[in-house]
Amino acid sequence: MAVLHAWRTARVTPLGELHTPPRMTAVLLRLTVQVVLVASLWHGLYSHTDSTAGLDEGQAVTYAVLAVLASRLRELDQYAGRDTVLQHMHFGTIVYWYLRPLPPQRYYALRALGEQLYGFAWALGGYLVCLAAGVIDPPESAAVAGVFAVSLLLGQWVLYYVMLLLDQLCFFTIRNNSAMLILIFAQNLLSGVYAPLWFFPDWFITLSGFLPFQATLSVPLSIYVGRIQLSDAGVQLAVQAAWVVVLALLTRWVWRRAARRVISQGG
Repeated sequence: MAVLHAWRTARVTPLGELHTPPRMTAVLLRLTVQVVLVASLWHGLYSHTDSTAGLDEGQAVTYAVLAVLASRLRELDQYAGRDTVLQHMHFGTIVYWYLRPLPPQRYYALRALGEQLYGFAWALGGYLVCLAAGVIDPPESAAVAGVFAVSLLLGQWVLYYVMLLLDQLCFFTIRNNSAMLILIFAQNLLSGVYAPLWFFPDWFITLSGFLPFQATLSVPLSIYVGRIQLSDAGVQLAVQAAWVVVLALLTRWVWRRAARRVISQGG
């Protein structure tokens, strides 16, 4: 019974997508356009040079395209289904999270797991198509592929806690739409979604090293393209694991504080 309840919870948001074919078509078109534009951009940037910031053309294009595909792992349209924490807080429906037999922490985690598995299916499909079409390069070896997979898993774990912290912020503010947009932009910028961090100034790279954002995406993609060698990957994996532990403890403490602030407002 517990497994059945977990399965039903995990598929809440993905079902909203699967039952709305126009959304899936829009996602496919947007993802295709993003991949084509990003690949064209980086090919153009390398048209007059062989190497920039320690990356050759193949590495840069591969990194950029994989960053686009990885963005699908947690990019479901929750807002259209009124399934965001921000909306639940505004309409007062967040109170139902605390009336169910399932604790809100577990409900949130299971729902996020379902979202990431659904997003992984999109990312994997896009990866295989891009690999077959020669848009991106394959990993140098099976060992690199294995370490990349472990790092990607840890990175998504860190990303889960980062996004959880952003959602938990909604418990302590009344209207924070702008703050959420700013924080999500900062997360994408500092994690290397828009561009590899090596193209930024030294002070920016140093600052990002003290934050968990680059552990979500920059580290696994750097391992894949060979920017981080296997000999140095162990340290990076340890840093990712440490962020998982720190953020897990922090979000657990915030959950307890957030429960004391649950109110019903709006509808």
